[in-house]
Amino acid sequence: MARDSQQIPLIPPGSEAEAVQSPTAPRSSDTDTGRRTARPGKAVPVLVPMPVDRAFSYMVSEGQDVAPGQIVQIPLGPRKVPGVVWEGPADQVDPKKLRPILKVFDCPPLDAPMRAFIDWVARYTLTPPGLVARMALRAPAAFEPEPPVAALRWTGREPERTTPARRRVLAQAGDGAAWTKAGLAHAAGVSASVIDGLVAQGIFESVMLPAPPVVAVPDPNYAETALSGEQRDVAELVRDDVRESGFKPSLLDGVTGSGKTEVYFEAVAEAVRQGRQVLILLPEISLTAAFLDRFHDRFGARPAEWHSDVSPRQREKVWRQVVTGDVRVVAGARSALFLPFRDLGLIVVDEEHDPAYKQEDRAYYNARDMAVVRARICDIPVILASATPSIETRVNAASGRYGSLRLPSRFAEARLPDLTLIDMRRNPPARGGFLSPVLVEAIAETLQKKEQSLLFLNRRGYAPLTLCRVCGHRFQCPDCSSWLVEHRFRNQLQCHHCGHGEPVPQACPECGTLDHLVACGPGIERIAEEVDRHFPEARTIVLSSDMAGGTRRLRIELEAIARGEADIIIGTQLVAKGHNFPNMTLVGVVDADLGLANGDPRAAERTYQLLSQVTGRAGRSGLASRGLIQTYQPVHPVMQAIVSGDPEAFYERETDERRKALLPPFGRLAAVIISAPDRAAAESHARALRNAAPASSDVSVLGPAEAPLALIRGRHRFRLLVHGDRQSDIQGFLRAMAAAAPKPRGAIHVQLDIDPQSFL
Repeated sequence: MARDSQQIPLIPPGSEAEAVQSPTAPRSSDTDTGRRTARPGKAVPVLVPMPVDRAFSYMVSEGQDVAPGQIVQIPLGPRKVPGVVWEGPADQVDPKKLRPILKVFDCPPLDAPMRAFIDWVARYTLTPPGLVARMALRAPAAFEPEPPVAALRWTGREPERTTPARRRVLAQAGDGAAWTKAGLAHAAGVSASVIDGLVAQGIFESVMLPAPPVVAVPDPNYAETALSGEQRDVAELVRDDVRESGFKPSLLDGVTGSGKTEVYFEAVAEAVRQGRQVLILLPEISLTAAFLDRFHDRFGARPAEWHSDVSPRQREKVWRQVVTGDVRVVAGARSALFLPFRDLGLIVVDEEHDPAYKQEDRAYYNARDMAVVRARICDIPVILASATPSIETRVNAASGRYGSLRLPSRFAEARLPDLTLIDMRRNPPARGGFLSPVLVEAIAETLQKKEQSLLFLNRRGYAPLTLCRVCGHRFQCPDCSSWLVEHRFRNQLQCHHCGHGEPVPQACPECGTLDHLVACGPGIERIAEEVDRHFPEARTIVLSSDMAGGTRRLRIELEAIARGEADIIIGTQLVAKGHNFPNMTLVGVVDADLGLANGDPRAAERTYQLLSQVTGRAGRSGLASRGLIQTYQPVHPVMQAIVSGDPEAFYERETDERRKALLPPFGRLAAVIISAPDRAAAESHARALRNAAPASSDVSVLGPAEAPLALIRGRHRFRLLVHGDRQSDIQGFLRAMAAAAPKPRGAIHVQLDIDPQSFL
């Protein structure tokens, strides 16, 4: 299998990011020998993890020897905070006016590539460098070495009296290795008091051991996977990329079930053989458990995890052992991209098309694009894997900026499902229902064969809207411009934007009429209710991100499904990707048109990706399978592309539409979101920003307009959309506009979003 196109690694970004060039920094493995250090009495710049635009100057104290990248403790107002010594000259200030560095942490410094990456992200996203540095310093307790662990070692002496329990202890410790007391007691099958008695007699001496590794080192030869011919060819190409090193971005494009994970595991194995570190980015925490099991089966050890469900203490251990190089492979969410790897040799972005890689809080960035940038700066390969790649990534692969690796067939005997559209105009559901008779009959046939069905609806709760039949009152969030979603299992009306919740009332709060509230539209809870009416004996599981028990329960439920302990699964988009359910042979999409009903320019692409991913859950073990897609728009290009099995035609059409409209990746976008508690203040500042926009022949500003979600958490929102051609300097334009506009006053907030993914 040869690459479809020659790579031309001239620019770092994954898509829109290509407008900003980035020099290659020294590799992570380069030492800091000969780097410039600062002696006592000299001022140095220190970047603090706060929303500040520049480094502050501090004085190096007696006995301190600092250099760029060193993590230090500094006074900031009345507080003591961590910071990073940065490059560049300090402020020209009287040294007597500078405050001293309080402490230099006993921690490896952030190396040159990591510092270059922080600077690059800050410049590109127009985020204060301190906020970007904060993402790299998220575990302050890890800046000091982990304390050693108390252990015991046999002295060679024999106890005064031997017992079977004591003999077992000495048999375990007889090789002279040091053991923790708990570990030795567990291994020998005795109580801790037996160990205490031997210690009291001097049979064991106390020793201190280094802190244990958070995970074992993966063994690249532990259980090599039997690959198909196509997989072997592609795996050899990615192994070659890792052997040769150097910046090599590649799109790994394979249909669902083609074995993309097994292929990029071969690249991971090669990096581990070379003694280098690997970062694997995953879009959802729900994917982590199954991924960890697959990784363990291949390498005999799990990777370190990095996501919001990891405990603070565990995160500290992972951070410390990443910077020291003891952790070799990390699997994590988008924030793992800012871990300070000592010697990063490979980055993998799984499900690269997933919108979850975009962070939209304080620092706005797309982890997929920034992963390509980090690989460029570190001069290493990066693999972007997906069954439904984004338009931006496909265009980069087609143009030769990325290598293109294809897996067009499912692994082994697995077959893609037969896909059929259900025209809801001709096959409508029964009164009060949402499932077409065609889909209900297919579920019944699947149950008879003792196989599993998946019903997909990307809408949480019971119903998206509740209203009064008498007066028409609609339940709306008091702090957001959105309807309250009924969650009947919890008897709650809830806002999915701010979290506001209230009990479902018995009477209308507007007119006081009892028992006349009606749920409008379906959520997955309502579909579950309908399924229960049709199939009361079936074992049904409902899965969504807000289910009780959180991610722990979600993992348990997913494992139960994989074992065949459920007949019908009803879920939102979290079941659409990455999961392997061997006995699933039917996927029914309840409302395929849902994602098309907005003004997002990526709506068609997102819908196609989601429907392809969810229908791809069927037939992965080789059983005959099918996907039924309920739609009121069967002639829509997205629906036709799904059932035709011709993704190239769909991507060609979407790419051509983007090219004509000069939308990414053929043009550039940036959003400016202005919010304030007062609507008039938000609108006024939005107009002031628009009026301050500099004259430009290649950049235009649309708006201001009230955002589709005009009120969130009590803040009124207006948006400007900045549009430029492919080579335009959007960042420079926005800097000039912000400099010319009046400064935001009071509670007015202005957020800049380069390459926006959401238009709400």
